[in-house]
Amino acid sequence: MKKIFFFLYISSILVCCHSIKGDPQASGIEKYFTKNAQDSLLTNIITYIYINAPESTDSTKWESKYRSFYEKKSTQFHIEKYALAHDGWHYFFLIRPVGNGLKKRGVLGKFHLTTGSLIPKDFEEIVNTPHLDLEEVKTRGEFLFTKLITQGNLNNYMNMKHYIEWPDSTLVYDKIKTKWVI
Repeated sequence: MKKIFFFLYISSILVCCHSIKGDPQASGIEKYFTKNAQDSLLTNIITYIYINAPESTDSTKWESKYRSFYEKKSTQFHIEKYALAHDGWHYFFLIRPVGNGLKKRGVLGKFHLTTGSLIPKDFEEIVNTPHLDLEEVKTRGEFLFTKLITQGNLNNYMNMKHYIEWPDSTLVYDKIKTKWVI
């Protein structure tokens, strides 16, 4: 009987620990930010994950003269899911265009916010989905998002290549450079 109570006690602790990672039912970014703040944050995220603006480099893409490029591109991106965890990590599932625009890609990641601003720091793309139809991206991305914020990582799902294209054996995310590298 003591073993059963001990098992139930440990199980309840584990469930509580996972739940502090975030709310898997978080419907979106509107729960946390005004519309203007959402637009600004989305533009900042795009600056991390999208191609460099013309004539910019990895080190200059944050200059104000390139901001309009990322703002214009933001209409092609959508933050599908968003959660703020109790430990200060902001988790996101974003849908972005790929190739000719007929397919989409899901991007799941996390970051902290710089105090008093909407500039992400400690930014990390955790996984990218393959190119998929929009509904498939939504379904698979929501599954991965829920697992990410309830379990704290996606380690158990990395071999699901129909859900996760990157990272893989040839492409990994460099947290220092904040980009995918070979």
